[in-house]
Amino acid sequence: MEEGKKHFVLVHGAAHGAWCWYKLIPLLKSSGHKVTALDLGASGVDPNRLDEIATISDYARPLMEFMASLPEDDGKVILVGHSFGGYVISLVMEMFPQKVLVAVFVTAEMPNLVEPPATLMIEYCARATPRTWLDTEFAPASSSQPDFLTMLFGPEFLCSRLYQLCSKEDLELGKALVRPSSLFLHDLSKAAKFTEEGYGSVRRVFVICNEDQGINEEFQRWMIQNYVVEEVMEIKESDHMAMLCEPRKLFDCLSQIANNYTLDR
Repeated sequence: MEEGKKHFVLVHGAAHGAWCWYKLIPLLKSSGHKVTALDLGASGVDPNRLDEIATISDYARPLMEFMASLPEDDGKVILVGHSFGGYVISLVMEMFPQKVLVAVFVTAEMPNLVEPPATLMIEYCARATPRTWLDTEFAPASSSQPDFLTMLFGPEFLCSRLYQLCSKEDLELGKALVRPSSLFLHDLSKAAKFTEEGYGSVRRVFVICNEDQGINEEFQRWMIQNYVVEEVMEIKESDHMAMLCEPRKLFDCLSQIANNYTLDR
């Protein structure tokens, strides 16, 4: 890659896939950056079914395998996690801190080092009301896995909580392509805290989307208060799906990060 150009690794949120980055990818590539967007387990066009994904590690496996394949001398990547993808990039930061230049949490779950990873999701669910989830459907993955709850976002939830400022075309795309997913609380509740040597050693930037109705601004700022970051950026007039609603503004944020974060900092 040219000097000053970076390798962005884009990690989608729950129920989505690599497809949701389709507006952002050409913007980054046209600026000379390398871009990798992967489908996580049972997401996008990944062939696995959700009932075959037993843990969040299974869910994150495509990304973990990709990170493991990167040569040590290939330069560090900029990890970008959206929504539940924040948990996934946190696992990568813990396992491969030496391969990550900076991690960007785009209105994403961002754990700290003091509490178990599940604390964030438990707090989110505690603040939720029956209206929060609207027509989202929750169900056990199978009779043999009653604690493994799946979720399927309904049209009303997508329209009112995630895509309310997106175009009608992107809303219909979302309705057509989202797949059943999970918050993996059955697994996260047993996970150990992240470490200072792994996750804690990677620099973090948080991007706030101030019109997000899925993870509202209050909760985004609560996460930042619970774990200080290097920098906080804000995208005005963006709903939860910043890469679809305001791709140019998200691109501007990522361009600044690419310019500001270097190996010698």
